[in-house]
Amino acid sequence: MKFLCDVHISYAIAKRLNSSGFETVHVNEILDKWFTKDSDISAYADLNDLILISKDSDFKNSFAIKKSPNKFIKISLGNISNQELVEILSNNLEFFRRLNLAKRFMVEIDRNSIVFVRED
Repeated sequence: MKFLCDVHISYAIAKRLNSSGFETVHVNEILDKWFTKDSDISAYADLNDLILISKDSDFKNSFAIKKSPNKFIKISLGNISNQELVEILSNNLEFFRRLNLAKRFMVEIDRNSIVFVRED
């Protein structure tokens, strides 16, 4: 299971996922770094079979309309601390591992729930 963290996801999250044994790249390390267009980020994630983690609602719309990114975790938690986000992601890694077997999915995480949309 491999992840791509969007620009507004902290490097601390990427480092934590890496230290947990998951290949993780931050968007600031690829393509045009923080200048990379959302469509290019989605294409990169799809080409490399990465699960995109982002707070950006544009990716949610793109998942529904353009069918890209193929694998997407939408963080809808506002400005929580990195530690809180790491904890939420860490507590759900096994769930994400099982999801990764699907060709297409979106997960939206908010303060009260985790909503899962799977499209194969």
